[in-house]
This record gives sequence, structure tokens and C-alpha cells, in this order.
Amino acid sequence: MRRTSRRWRLTVAWLVAAVAAVMPAAGPAQAADGTAPPPMTDGFGLTQVEPAVGGPTNFYLTVTTPEVTGRHHIKIILPRGYHDDPGRRYPVLYFLHGSPDDPVQQTYPALSMSDRMITVIPDGGARGWYANWLDQKTVLGAQNWENFHLKQVIPFIDANLRTVPTKKGRAVAGVSMGGFGAFHYAQVRPDLFAQTASLSGDVDLSAKSMDLRFAVVASLIDATGAICASSSGSCDPEESPYKPGVDSDAAFGSPYPVFNADWRWNEVDPAGHMDRLRDVGVSLYVGNGGGSPTEPEFWLEGAAKHAKNSMDALGMSYYYVNYGDGSAWGTQCDGGHNAGCWEEDLRDLIPRLERTLAS
Repeated sequence: MRRTSRRWRLTVAWLVAAVAAVMPAAGPAQAADGTAPPPMTDGFGLTQVEPAVGGPTNFYLTVTTPEVTGRHHIKIILPRGYHDDPGRRYPVLYFLHGSPDDPVQQTYPALSMSDRMITVIPDGGARGWYANWLDQKTVLGAQNWENFHLKQVIPFIDANLRTVPTKKGRAVAGVSMGGFGAFHYAQVRPDLFAQTASLSGDVDLSAKSMDLRFAVVASLIDATGAICASSSGSCDPEESPYKPGVDSDAAFGSPYPVFNADWRWNEVDPAGHMDRLRDVGVSLYVGNGGGSPTEPEFWLEGAAKHAKNSMDALGMSYYYVNYGDGSAWGTQCDGGHNAGCWEEDLRDLIPRLERTLAS
């Protein structure tokens, strides 16, 4: 009798082990009442290094990747009814932040208004410029932002959430630096995105917009810190978000238009390659900064017009809004390069994306 009991216990232990072996590994703990973020499984080169922070429909992850040195946030906003209908799939808006922001800082109310789209906000760095840098040996280490987003974040999201994992189910949009990134990503991978939108984006990096090209250079070399260090004011160069500075050639090679030395800048210039977006829906939002050259939006208006003129010459269709000084663009916009105008842009953009992606 004692031998039979022991054999039974061993049989039960073997069955438990066998069942455990075929069951999927548990993801991050999720509360039974749905008060925690959904479990997300590592993969595609991304490793979660901290528990998810937030609630069941608005949270962020912290990941590491061999493609970009350091820890990086990925903010995710799910539709309100995401957990109520386990059989429903949703299109995804990839929203790219500006410089020197972080996904966690993207708190535009409009981004949480959709009940028909998932919104994903991946880290783009303080000055990553949504690109695989030419120089991978700066003090910053690996800087393959394009690989991080297009080859890792997108398949990671598709594997973990109920997305529509096709071109027709994806859009990419961004503000400022992220506006450049949105057009750039849609141009290099038009097979991935059905829609792209630039909100006050740096969409012209050609020699026609040297002001914007040198704004990129300024972020690379930490001109902010250098100016602060040389000033007699009270600012602290150690607090510069672009510290430490790297070489002006680090991201796209030489920025100087001499003997075609700047060919890499021209290759990634969105306005010069709008033909690559023939099969992608294009939206372009910009103001004029009240006509003041001291306001960044004044210069971005010129870049947006270059992109628009290029599309006109190609006979492309697109959606274009120049809200000027912002006086007729909602209640928060003054025409400047700021969140008040971008909130109004998003309030216009998101319903249109919902309708287009749903169709």
C-alpha cells in the first residue's frame, strides 16, 4: 500500500511537470479585475527590465535593445473597450515624439480619445532623429533607432496586442523631430504604413532649408550646452538635454553641401522624396509662428511648403493644414511650435485616421 501511494505521488508530480512544460511562460502579473497593464512577452530583441507602469489601458514599458544603448520607454494607449471584446483587433498609430522629449511626457488628451485605435509611443531619444546613425562609435554607443522601431517595436506590438498586423492597419505620425521620423519611416518602408502625418515636422533637410539642417547639427554637437557654458547667465551646461555632444557628422555624415559631401542628408530629406509616399496617405500640419523669425514654426512653414510643392508637382493627393497664427485653429494654438497647437492638430488628425484605417 505504501509503494502504491508513492507511485501515485510520482505520477501526479510527473503530470504537473508535463503540463507546466507545455504551458506558455507567464507574462507580467495582471490583476484579475483588469486593473493592471496586460502581460507583454519579451521578443524581437526587446527585453523588459522593469514592471510596466500605469493602468490597463494607459501604461509604459521600459526595455533594452542591442540596437540602441540604454533603457527606453514605450508608452501604450489602448482603446477603452480593449479588454471587453477579446476577439476584436485594432489598427495602430505609432506616434513619434519631438526633441528632447520622452514617451512618458506625451500626455496630449487627444491621444487618449480614440476607442478604435491602439496608440504606441516609442522612445526616439533626445536627438536620435529616427535614424540608424552613420557613426556607431560615439560616446553614446549604438544608435540604430530605425532598426529599433521598424524591426523590433512593430513586431513586438503585433505579437503582444490584438493589432491589425498589416499595412492597412498602421499609421505613423509625429511632432517636430517626430514629424521628420514619420515621413522618413513611411518613405523607407511604405509597405508598413497606410498613413503618415507630420505635425510641425522637420520635413526638409536639404540645402534649401539649411536652417533646419543646422538645427539637427546643433542637437548633435550640444550647441545648447556650449552656448550656456560660454554665457554669463545662470544656466547650467550640465543640464543640457543634448549632453554629451557628438560630432556633427555622427548621424548623417557631413552636413556641408560641398562636392556632394552631404549626400546622406539629401537621401533622408523627406521633401526631396515625396514620390516614395505615392501609396501612403499624407497629412501635413504647420503654422507660421506669427511671422516671427525667432519662432521655430516660421522656418518649419517653409519646409512644409517645400514638401507640399513637391507633391503638387507629382500630382499627389494629400491633406494639408497651415493654421498660420493659430487664431482659427481651436482655443489652444498661437501658431507656435508648441503642445497647444499639436493638441489641436491631433484632434483633427485622429478621427480622420480612425475612419481611414477602419475602412
